[in-house]
Amino acid sequence: MVSSTEYTLLHGNHDATGKKLAAGLGWFGIALGALELVATRALTTALGMRGNEDLVRLYGIREIASGIGILTSKDPTPWVWSRVIGDGLDLGTLAAHYTDENPNDDNVGLALLNVAAVTALDIYCAQRLSRENAGESGARLEVPPRDYSDRSGLPKSPAEMRGAAGDFEAPRDMRGPEAMRPWQSGQA
Repeated sequence: MVSSTEYTLLHGNHDATGKKLAAGLGWFGIALGALELVATRALTTALGMRGNEDLVRLYGIREIASGIGILTSKDPTPWVWSRVIGDGLDLGTLAAHYTDENPNDDNVGLALLNVAAVTALDIYCAQRLSRENAGESGARLEVPPRDYSDRSGLPKSPAEMRGAAGDFEAPRDMRGPEAMRPWQSGQA
């Protein structure tokens, strides 16, 4: 049995804490997404968002997809960043319903606080994983550009290809009119 630390070292991400936190966020996303799919009407009623059931279901699918991505990928970093983007959508949607006209604005306020806390955790995890991927110093890894100076883009060297089409004659339908053809010596 491979330990969690050995697993992270073998699979390209050396930050066991970030990986564990990401896994926890993945499971949380799957659970939250399942709740949004199964209890859509109860959620929209509690938040005063009736009529937005389809949107909440889509958000549930998004949560499940990011959770599965986090748990199954070798590097969960982009999937954790997708959670951060999703949190932005959630915060925007909740903020739009945090109005005096909403009789359940207290519930929306509580939901905003909870989503903001999870967003902070998602950002922390994403930054920690990104820093690990960039190296211990926190700087971006510099990948040297590939050197293509020895390539010409041709199948043979220019010397080998010189004169290869010397016997080519354009098809009749591609030739210009006789009067427009270049003058060659020997023509009178």
